[in-house]
Amino acid sequence: MRTTHAFITGALLLLTIPVAMAQKAARTVKRPNIIIILADDMGYSDIGCFGSTVARTPNLDQMAGTGLVMTQFYNASRCCPSRASLLTGLYQHQAGVGDMVNTRVEPAYQGYLNNNCVTIAEALKNSGYNTYMAGKWHVGTAPDHWPVKRGFDHHFGLIDGAGSYFDPTHPYRPNQHLTVALDDKPYQPGKDFYATDAYAGYAVKYIKDNKATGKPFFLYMAFTAPHWPLHALPEDIANYKGKFMGGWDKLRQERFEKMKRSGIIPASTKLSVRDSRVPDWDTLTDKEKADWDDKMAVYSAMVDRMDQNIGRIRKALKETGQDQNTVIMFLSDNGASHETIRGPGFTQEMQEASAKPASDPTSFTAYGFPGANVSNTPLALFKHWEYEGGISTPFIVSYPAVIKHPMKSNRPGHIVDLMSTCLDLAGGKYPTTYRGQPIKPTEGISLKPLIEGRTWKGHDALFWEHEGGRAVRQGDWKLVSQYPENKWQLFDLKNDRSEQNDLAAQYPDKVTTLTKLYQQWADRIGVIEPQKLSKGKGDL
Repeated sequence: MRTTHAFITGALLLLTIPVAMAQKAARTVKRPNIIIILADDMGYSDIGCFGSTVARTPNLDQMAGTGLVMTQFYNASRCCPSRASLLTGLYQHQAGVGDMVNTRVEPAYQGYLNNNCVTIAEALKNSGYNTYMAGKWHVGTAPDHWPVKRGFDHHFGLIDGAGSYFDPTHPYRPNQHLTVALDDKPYQPGKDFYATDAYAGYAVKYIKDNKATGKPFFLYMAFTAPHWPLHALPEDIANYKGKFMGGWDKLRQERFEKMKRSGIIPASTKLSVRDSRVPDWDTLTDKEKADWDDKMAVYSAMVDRMDQNIGRIRKALKETGQDQNTVIMFLSDNGASHETIRGPGFTQEMQEASAKPASDPTSFTAYGFPGANVSNTPLALFKHWEYEGGISTPFIVSYPAVIKHPMKSNRPGHIVDLMSTCLDLAGGKYPTTYRGQPIKPTEGISLKPLIEGRTWKGHDALFWEHEGGRAVRQGDWKLVSQYPENKWQLFDLKNDRSEQNDLAAQYPDKVTTLTKLYQQWADRIGVIEPQKLSKGKGDL
């Protein structure tokens, strides 16, 4: 990363821009275009500016080196919940997507966005913005719940949760129907389709077409990369073959040291122990090592291609004279995924394809626990869990008209903050009603003060729940448990970001206080324990 300022443990905010300069710049710009770029299943350390020593991400690195980097930003630990929360500024249960998009009778778990929330697109349209989306939706599969029915003027992309990058409508689960949509109609991809390029291509089109309207725009660019299956283009894969043969322990250590040097984590952070489901590298056969190298080469190529397409988007902004007055926010929907393509949840065809080398375009595979353990360096656990490895995301804000020098913050932010941030930047208001329906008050806090180099009040506490996994963070204290064990663990994130030292037995009063805080939140937003939920129907 080009920004190498030391990380000061316990500091509330690290800024390398004079506040007066930022505030003056903020006063002189017109309403900005706003772009949110969301990666899918990308780990905390998978891009260069957050620790990767192999993947090439020059566009994201440049954005981080000239913008705002938040090192303790959070998502909701899983695809659907994070997307629901991002789009609405609510916790996912409040928006109707308490779990996944499988339909349930309980309102908080109905599996699609409800009518008591608004999307960022709906709110910004009221403020005079054109609204566009490219990529993965995954918060409502029925046509009545598609993006163009939730405030987007145009959308091109995947309605569902995942799919082949070359043939995204080909089912991978039994009795599954997958849809790529162009606005309100299904779209059938043709020959030479590659999802990352195709989705970004429409984003570029929207940016260029919008110039003639004279109105600011909001673009939600939701890549499917680097979510499984591991699919990349040969020219990108070739750049990474052989670069992972040193093994996962060596790669994790290299990333860990780089993260400390660049201030992404405090120097006092400990590297989490290798996950118990990952064997010692030296016990693998040569074939097993080569297979993992192949998977990681394809995964890195997917991240690389995503960054290339972010470059296409930035180029379109510059060519249309909109680059200086466009805010770009980048993050991932959850931590790295440990999942594999096995078992009855996948068709026999896909299970057989999972055994092929990842670089074979007819394969359908994932990198499992070993890859996820590297991607989430130095954090514990993965997507789905409420430990730091499941909920932490790199977060970068680029805003050339306002951010004149790089900034870094270790204040905890959350994906619910993006709604408030967008409206604040646009000079808009969050509605109390929409289309005759009462709208739940937003849970987010605008990041605009941080972006402008000013003091940010931040959150008193942040909360998580997914399929029984629970967490609450207040200050530097975090209480977390996994299901079905339901045993609370307590961590001091100031000194233990990787959650290696459980302090619950030493501080029982803190456990009690945070437990009560969590339960009050869970009762308020409608959390239901997994064993008490009705059986869901539909796509997972």
